[in-house]
Amino acid sequence: MEFQHAHDNGIDIEKKGSFDVTQAQTPPSEEATQTGWWKQFTSYGVELRGIEPVPVEQRTDTRTFSIFSLWWTFSVNLLPITTGLVGTLYMGLSLKAACLVILFFNLLGGLPPAAFSILGPKTGMRQLVQSRYSFGLYFVAIASIMSMATATGWAIVSTVIAGQTLSAVSGGSLSWNVGIVIISVASLVVAFMGYKVVHAYERWAWIPALVAILFATGCGGHLLANQAPTAPVTAQGVLSFACTVSSFTMTWAIMASDFSVYVTPDASKARLFAYVYCGLLVPTIPLMCLGAAIGGAIPSFESWTAAMDEGSTGGVMLEMMESTGGFGKFVAVVLAFSLLGNIGGTLYAITVQFQILLPLFARVPRYVFAVVVTGVVIGTAVPVSHTLLVSLENFLGVIAYWAAVFIGVVGTEFLYFRGRDFASYDHAIWNVASRLPPGFAAVGAVTVPFALIVPCMAQAWYTGPIGKKTGDIGYEVGLVLSVLVYIPLRTWEKRTFGR
Repeated sequence: MEFQHAHDNGIDIEKKGSFDVTQAQTPPSEEATQTGWWKQFTSYGVELRGIEPVPVEQRTDTRTFSIFSLWWTFSVNLLPITTGLVGTLYMGLSLKAACLVILFFNLLGGLPPAAFSILGPKTGMRQLVQSRYSFGLYFVAIASIMSMATATGWAIVSTVIAGQTLSAVSGGSLSWNVGIVIISVASLVVAFMGYKVVHAYERWAWIPALVAILFATGCGGHLLANQAPTAPVTAQGVLSFACTVSSFTMTWAIMASDFSVYVTPDASKARLFAYVYCGLLVPTIPLMCLGAAIGGAIPSFESWTAAMDEGSTGGVMLEMMESTGGFGKFVAVVLAFSLLGNIGGTLYAITVQFQILLPLFARVPRYVFAVVVTGVVIGTAVPVSHTLLVSLENFLGVIAYWAAVFIGVVGTEFLYFRGRDFASYDHAIWNVASRLPPGFAAVGAVTVPFALIVPCMAQAWYTGPIGKKTGDIGYEVGLVLSVLVYIPLRTWEKRTFGR
């Protein structure tokens, strides 16, 4: 295949087929490696561009439907099933109550990532690069740290679920730790290669995953009617599970634009929104409800309870396929690897978030951070695996608070202060501290709300005085307060600093 090279404003363009793979102007240490075998290797699709904004002429990906397939694959796996399971098995909700919460709060939680995805093609900027236009060049490190913690947490949870499923298939001969390493290394390949490979993989990976889920449900679905008795539904239980559900979908907003920066800016905003919203929610809602049904039935079967302890959600679904013998084990392996799409995409986003952390890190090649974060995930997932569901419940609640205040700040900046003008995100100042906002308003808007968020929390490890009466309403309070605090602070900031 022939490759066409061009040079424009310091940006190298490598054109392969009908799709441009862009790469940022690299520091000398990296540029020196672009010879010989490494140059040949990168020609296979490794994305070399880091966090530099993508110029209009290089946003040439017209296959917008790949946005839908990407978000669909992110959601067709064991992770939403495990999240839904928390509501019935650990929070004591009835199946009906859990499913209503899943439906309503997913419909709301899917709005921010769908909306933020539009900014990728329209601005050519990654999600946290856009955040610099609120947080400034240096204070954006706060958003970077919190976003990395959120994304890494999701990757850890997914890796543990996959590793435990592989262990269950082996009957325990393959340890959880080995399973975690296998899945992590496989996910590293996708994250290492970058944008083009992420989209190519996500375009097809959902097919075997969906078939496996449907097969397992078809084998053991008739047993899900055996729901364990539950206590009467309370507002506290509903709102606490709502926090868990919302965090599943809402937190994608912290990385949404990362997966669409090469899409042509001429793409329809309504279509992009619909692709992300439907790609995320159409599989997530029924799979969470399936998880809620499984969670409610687990106490009714001793074998399922044991399988949950030994192999997490995948172990239970393997038990549901017990009558199929060896083929059920094969399907369970497919279920384990269904998480590769989710983990690989998340690790990819983290590599970009690393580069935002410090201006110096922008000079470190993106793919280097893919290796670093994979090591972090493996090192953390191994000890977390022994308390997965407790860790998941606590983790999902906490990250919802951060996602809410982040969405409030970045969304208000775009809608209110920039008047929905995509051109106001000037590429010329994306890394110029003296021309970006100083970030005082953004820092205040993400920290001040926690004075009320904390009393509104209702977590297993802490319940505030308000949360005791209402259930967990911390993220709702945080979202509203972040907007109310940011508007006056940002107005003052603009008048004082003129930027």
